[in-house]
Amino acid sequence: MDRWYVVSTRPQKEERAREHLSRQGYDVYLPRWRKRRSHARRIEWVPAPLFPRYLFVGFDIGLTRWRAIHSTIGVSHLVSNGGMPLPMPNGIIEDIRAREADSGLIEIKPAFRKGQSVIVGEGPFLDQVGLFERMDDAERVTILLSLLGRDVRVKVPVHSIRAVA
Repeated sequence: MDRWYVVSTRPQKEERAREHLSRQGYDVYLPRWRKRRSHARRIEWVPAPLFPRYLFVGFDIGLTRWRAIHSTIGVSHLVSNGGMPLPMPNGIIEDIRAREADSGLIEIKPAFRKGQSVIVGEGPFLDQVGLFERMDDAERVTILLSLLGRDVRVKVPVHSIRAVA
């Protein structure tokens, strides 16, 4: 029976490792999402690995020459314990794949919707109520607060806000 295993890749070599593992006949899954990237005053959305430096390989440990994975271009190592690869719990990869859009990218939806009232639970804006605007890729959210008689956009960690009851 095929199970899924985790492969750690070299930094920013996920795609290269995926390509070389696929050429060797392995069933490889590299989940990707749309990441916001700012460069030279330009903002663009680019496909990026959902789990940087990791991808998944499906194989039957009893029938597959899995040790070859270690020497594949782009691969750092197969996540193991005591020299044996550790299988992923059943259903995890299927759950991730179920979140893919038609584009093949994972859709990450923020826990809040635009315009929803939120309250800040820590930091310099403690107990301030604002409106959720958006979440960026660094686990930070932009909220609109009314400070000193005007609306101000501030960025705070996503874990520091909660919905107003």
